[in-house]
Amino acid sequence: MDPAVYCPTYAPFFGFAGVFSAMAFSSLGAAYGTSKAGIGIAGIGPFKPELVMKSLIPVVMSGIIAVYGLVVAVLLVGQMSPTAGYSLFSGFVALGAGLAVGVGGLAAGYAIGIVGDYCVRGYARETRLFVAMVLILIFAEVLGLYGLIVALILNAKADNTVC
Repeated sequence: MDPAVYCPTYAPFFGFAGVFSAMAFSSLGAAYGTSKAGIGIAGIGPFKPELVMKSLIPVVMSGIIAVYGLVVAVLLVGQMSPTAGYSLFSGFVALGAGLAVGVGGLAAGYAIGIVGDYCVRGYARETRLFVAMVLILIFAEVLGLYGLIVALILNAKADNTVC
């Protein structure tokens, strides 16, 4: 097998694009979820300050989304080296893994933000909504977790032995 065909000099570009996708998109999702849920918390704070601490759950869950992207980005970068070869297959695997966790995190952050905003405001009116809010947030968080699982499975398939 010819390493020039399977390990071109531009192959790491796709790996770094996967690292970027993992961090950028999951961080965007986390930022949107945090800001949208924070707006709801700021809305209820002046009227029911005793509920603010319990209402921080969507903000914490949004932050976890960014951690998923960070974990995948660190794993992807760990396979790269300026001196060792990097296959085109590994580059595409890294791109797919980064997009999986990044877009999954973006979707999860969007869902957590909207659910967090409306449920926190509803929780201020009716405290029995708390359990329903947490359950809906868990299901929204799972979207990001699915992206993380797919990214980890993809990352396990990366192979640079041909280089």
